[in-house]
Amino acid sequence: MQVIAPSRSMSIISPEVRQIAERRLGELGLKLSFGEHVGESDSFASSSIASRVADIHAAFSDPKVKAILTVIGGFNSNQLFDYLDWELIKNNPKILCGFSDITALNNAIYAKTGLVSYSGPHYSSFGQEQGFDYTLEYFKKCLMSEAEFGVEPSQQWSDDAWYRNQANRKFLDNPGWVVINPGEAQGTLLGGNICTLNLLQGTKYMPSLEGAILFLEDDEESQAHHFDRDLQSLIHQPGFGGVRGIVIGRFQQASKITNDLLTQIIRSKQELANLPVIANVDFGHTDPKITFPVGGEVVIRSDRSGSQIVILEH
Repeated sequence: MQVIAPSRSMSIISPEVRQIAERRLGELGLKLSFGEHVGESDSFASSSIASRVADIHAAFSDPKVKAILTVIGGFNSNQLFDYLDWELIKNNPKILCGFSDITALNNAIYAKTGLVSYSGPHYSSFGQEQGFDYTLEYFKKCLMSEAEFGVEPSQQWSDDAWYRNQANRKFLDNPGWVVINPGEAQGTLLGGNICTLNLLQGTKYMPSLEGAILFLEDDEESQAHHFDRDLQSLIHQPGFGGVRGIVIGRFQQASKITNDLLTQIIRSKQELANLPVIANVDFGHTDPKITFPVGGEVVIRSDRSGSQIVILEH
């Protein structure tokens, strides 16, 4: 497995977090290597377009590399797209896993090559000393097995700044999923961080939404009015009429988006009236989180008797 930094640099990751991450990944039987430019850092705690593109190309072209893990998210992976060799990527399929800003890369890869990549923990995420068991379980289910798997809510969750104080974590009981619109749907799983996905609108890097189940989340900077207009912008995209369902990741507490507010947003949009919508699911900018396949196949079901999310093809 090779670690690369398509967004922010390894330079912002503490030695303690690196040590825990490398031990935990080693316990999975994974042999780690690192991109040549992974530690470079500029004024944006990132590196040049040329350096990041070179590391992506090197990872995909190296036959010894079977999987690619991103260091962390950031703000600028979409800078790379016009410089990437999409045929190289298409002809050398690999696992690629990350979330947040990596949403742009995940969905662009699917749009340009048809390859499945993965929204899930970064290299840095593996540096969490506590509360990582659920994340690890779904990482293995999605990336280390070909069997379909069902998703269950975590028992506890957190959105604390764990990297600042590993010994003093704050975990909250998880009340479970919220069914906003009941129903059943099966389709191609697309999405991730909604404001990052929306950067692809109007470009050749935006995947078709026909037949999609959208997994959408946002971070602590997104308050109700931000999420509302980001969702509306997505609804205006060509092909949105072919979307079959929506799954929404758990919001961070700082966003102040309550279940009532979210329900109000969803039900204010007539375009969503006949779509199943499940919220408060374990992915995005809180922990723990599932790993899911961007471009894979998923089925969602929700009614009075309960809810199911099953990842079929990954």
